[in-house]
Amino acid sequence: MLGNIIAGLITAVILAVGGLLWNHRRRLGLLRLTTRRGGRLRLSVAVLLRVRDDDGYVLIHHPYRPNAYGPPGGVVKYDDHARRALDEMGFVEHRSAGRTTEMSHDLRGFVPARRGLAFLRWYEKTTDRETPEQCLLRELREELAEAGHPELIPLAASLRFDRVRAVEDGPRPTPGKDYPTLRQFEVYDIVTNTPQATQLVTRLLALGRDPAENQIIVASAADLENGRCGSHLITPQSAFLIGNRRIHEDIPALQ
Repeated sequence: MLGNIIAGLITAVILAVGGLLWNHRRRLGLLRLTTRRGGRLRLSVAVLLRVRDDDGYVLIHHPYRPNAYGPPGGVVKYDDHARRALDEMGFVEHRSAGRTTEMSHDLRGFVPARRGLAFLRWYEKTTDRETPEQCLLRELREELAEAGHPELIPLAASLRFDRVRAVEDGPRPTPGKDYPTLRQFEVYDIVTNTPQATQLVTRLLALGRDPAENQIIVASAADLENGRCGSHLITPQSAFLIGNRRIHEDIPALQ
């Protein structure tokens, strides 16, 4: 009798562990971190915009990485209602010196390593944070102004987007640091179902091919894989415009 009970308990545990591993089979690296008693995990969630034609992808100059270009988009922001949940997970924002206001409320920071999975579960509830569409519209306004083309901002006022893919990058070692980094990206296309949307895409591609333009470029898929377009560096997340795999390491930002 006792033997049957013990055997049943062992079977139940094995099935529970097996179910947990199966449900998180794409996050086994993250699942291993949940068993750590110490250490921290750096994470961020971002949305990227793919603007392209046949084999040309629009990239915009990154103001904090000189001569580096990447796709429009950026880190998703949370709102004040999320503060309690984030505090319970031990989330601490990671802000660069001199950019504290700009990076306020960014979902980019640190949690205890064992809380990484809990953070992603919270994010997937899609509450108390920007939607991908809201993030893209905000980032487009900011980046078009920074690139010196505020005249294009009205064309982006009512854009709609189609989701292309989601990529979970990591957790991977962080060069020179004692913590791993996990990044989550969603990639979207512009829906060109209005004259304004079509005009915006056309103008961005034309600017990117204008030799006199130094803030916007158009790179090929081969350029994205190589990490360079002529003399310009291409940020590693640009590779997610064409696939699910990171190819190059990060380009350090100015501090």
